[in-house]
Amino acid sequence: MKKSSIPLPSAIQSVCVYCGSRMGNKPEYKILASKIGELIAQENMQLVYGAGSIGLMGVVARAARDAGAPVIGIIPQHLDAVEITQDGLSELHITDNMHERKKMMFDRSDAFIVLPGGLGTLDETMEMMTWAQLSLHKKPIVLVNHNGFWSPLIELIKHVVEDGFASEEHGKLITVVETGEEAIDFLCGRQHITSQPEQ
Repeated sequence: MKKSSIPLPSAIQSVCVYCGSRMGNKPEYKILASKIGELIAQENMQLVYGAGSIGLMGVVARAARDAGAPVIGIIPQHLDAVEITQDGLSELHITDNMHERKKMMFDRSDAFIVLPGGLGTLDETMEMMTWAQLSLHKKPIVLVNHNGFWSPLIELIKHVVEDGFASEEHGKLITVVETGEEAIDFLCGRQHITSQPEQ
C-alpha cells in the first residue's frame, strides 16, 4: 500500500481518535494513548471520541483535557453506564444508538487517528474506509501501527487488493505511521509519507 490518496484539508482542527475501551496487556499502549492526547492539545486541536472513561479511550481523553484541548464525547445511551462517561468533557452528546453516534463523530471530525483497539475500533476504521471508497468523504485516516499491532490488518487489506476485491487506490485510503508523533506531524503537513512501512 502506498501513501494515502486522500489530500489533507487546509487545516485540521478536530481529530477523532478510535481506540480500545480496554487497556490491552502492554503498558506501551497507555503511553501511546496519553501521548496522542497531549499532542492533539499542543496543536490546538480538539478531540472527538467515544466519551468513555475506561480503557485507552479514557486515557486519550484525560490527557487531551488535562493539556487544555476541547474534548467532545459522543456515546450511545445503552453504553453510557457500561463505559462510564468521562467527567470534565467540553461537550457530551448521548445518542439513541450506535449508528447515530458514529455519524455524529464523523460529522464533528476533520480527520481520524486509529490506535490499538478491539472489534469496535476495527468496525469504526473499516466503516470510515468504506465511506471514503464510496466517495462520501475525503478525510484522512491515519493508522498508528505501533510495534506492528495493525500489521495483520494491513496485510489483509493488501490481500483484498491483490485478489481483485478492491482497487489499488482503495488500498491507499489509510495512511500508516508508527508513532503518535508521526500521526500528528502528518495531519499538520510536517511529514510527507511517501510509502507505508515495510511489514
